[in-house]
Amino acid sequence: MATLPFHWHVLALIALAGGVVSVVRVSTTRRQRLQGSVAVVVFAMVALWPVGDLAASVSLSVATLQRLALMLLVAPFILLAAPTTTWVAVTRPAWIDFVARRLVRPAPAMVVVTVVGTATLSVPIVNWGAGSLWARDFIVLVVVLNGVVLWLPALGLVPGARRLSDLGRAAYVFVSALVVTSLSLVWIFARHPLYSSLHYQHHFVHLSALADQQVAGFVAKLGAYLPMWIVAFVIFSRADQRGDALEASPLHWADVERELLRAERRSARDERMRKVG
Repeated sequence: MATLPFHWHVLALIALAGGVVSVVRVSTTRRQRLQGSVAVVVFAMVALWPVGDLAASVSLSVATLQRLALMLLVAPFILLAAPTTTWVAVTRPAWIDFVARRLVRPAPAMVVVTVVGTATLSVPIVNWGAGSLWARDFIVLVVVLNGVVLWLPALGLVPGARRLSDLGRAAYVFVSALVVTSLSLVWIFARHPLYSSLHYQHHFVHLSALADQQVAGFVAKLGAYLPMWIVAFVIFSRADQRGDALEASPLHWADVERELLRAERRSARDERMRKVG
């Protein structure tokens, strides 16, 4: 009879320790600490043994639940747990500021989420994760980062970046639910199992390999659509009650400070070009 051996997930444990330290030392309000704690607890539950090993080497449906938890719970709560001062410091380097400003736009964010999400669920990557503890932990961290990209436009936390109005945020969250489940139809309608590295589904989840794959497809759809469309509806309802305009974009001091920093950088760059010329 197959058993699920215990494994230490070193990369995941390092990330978990970093999350605990951040909650204690970085989060400044009770609400931020609660949000950070939720992210840490959920991450520990789905990334470590046994769920992490079931997701990587046994069951696609468990892997789908794991990814939904990482992208829809861990990632947004990580973002919300960081105070504005942290966002200012993290995005201060020019190259990070450049990337972040583009990823807060809905279209680039959805392209990245779709491409990375599909790639991490491709047969070669899933097989790689099933055969290596380091690989499966690395994939988990990539999924979290992909979730961060997913929620950047909706949360509007990047200093100096144009923020969507509540109506725009609701529309983005509604549409982005579709890209989270890019492979679900393939799993549902495939006539044979796609992932040869996943074994013992019947023993651990009481499903055949093909049934497990089909269940994963339905879990991906319902697990993404239901919570994200509820969030979109709540945001839309609040915006409708306040009468927000679609183009509304609130301005904060961190935005002004970041624009001044960008102006200084442009001035310094122009000065260097004049000297070279």
